[in-house]
Amino acid sequence: MTILITGGAGFIGSHFARRMVSQGSRVVVLDKLTYAGNLENLKDITEDSKTSQLFKFYKGDICNQELVEHILSVEGIDTIVNFAAETHVDRSIQSASTFIDTDMKGVFVLLEASRRYKIKKFIQISTDEVYGTAHRGAFKETDALNPSNPYSASKAGGDRLAYAYWATYKLPIIITRASNNYGPYQYPEKFVPLFITNALEDKKLPLYGDGKQSRDWIHVEDHCASIDFLMTHGKDGEVYNIGGGNERYNIDTACIILDELKKPKSLIEHVKDREGHDRRYALDCAKLMSLGWEPKIKFENGLKDTIEWYRSNQSWWKRIKSGEFAEYYDKQYKHRFSCAE
Repeated sequence: MTILITGGAGFIGSHFARRMVSQGSRVVVLDKLTYAGNLENLKDITEDSKTSQLFKFYKGDICNQELVEHILSVEGIDTIVNFAAETHVDRSIQSASTFIDTDMKGVFVLLEASRRYKIKKFIQISTDEVYGTAHRGAFKETDALNPSNPYSASKAGGDRLAYAYWATYKLPIIITRASNNYGPYQYPEKFVPLFITNALEDKKLPLYGDGKQSRDWIHVEDHCASIDFLMTHGKDGEVYNIGGGNERYNIDTACIILDELKKPKSLIEHVKDREGHDRRYALDCAKLMSLGWEPKIKFENGLKDTIEWYRSNQSWWKRIKSGEFAEYYDKQYKHRFSCAE
């Protein structure tokens, strides 16, 4: 199997690339290397003489039709897993245009190329955020989509466009909607790595509102395992929820991080809430589990291991937080801290 992994230098994509190469698949990564793409995430693949022979990297944009078609024509791709996306809600609120380009137009370019080159399997990575807030119970795959911010709206657009290519052209599509991921190599704008790295630096942890927003967490390795499983066991034209069964209030997750690092709770600072902030995400994953898959990593264990990774790999994230991230962080949180005061 030769797999094109778009966004493969990002957080989840790099974990998936590592998994597939270790299993003997040939992997081609296409990544634009925006602020969240990092070739260091693939270092253990490229520097190993055995795995490097199964790996090839292209720098580029999934919106570039000529490049996408070139890769499909010369690399013998039979499977595409599309992780490429602008993913951070806060950034989508600041500026939505790049989200529309990558998360919708980029998906269109990939789908059209897949039709032309008769791709055997196309996995569109969506998100639980397309459902909006879960006021009660848990969302099933058949529930209506109700995205409430530019990021989730753009992902919903790509999600439904992928389905349309199955319904119209019978392109072999599977769509996955996963809950919040955590684990090593996650860009520190996200909740878990931001709070871990801020705590390690004895900086304030900016907790939105009352901190009672509820999220289900799945370890990135479990998420990648589920995608691998669905490539073989999933049914074309279907959507699958992927959750970890670890629903927690944000404030409770923050406290676990501080306790593990032996840092005081006074580092938590409640700041002005995010615009249009979904209160709760929850997924019903019975459909996926009925096929025989379930997550293996308990949240407390996975979070402890993740904290240790960031503690042991400070050079990785300190370089990130000293660059473009610093400007973003100031723009995103400076006024919120002042409002809290």
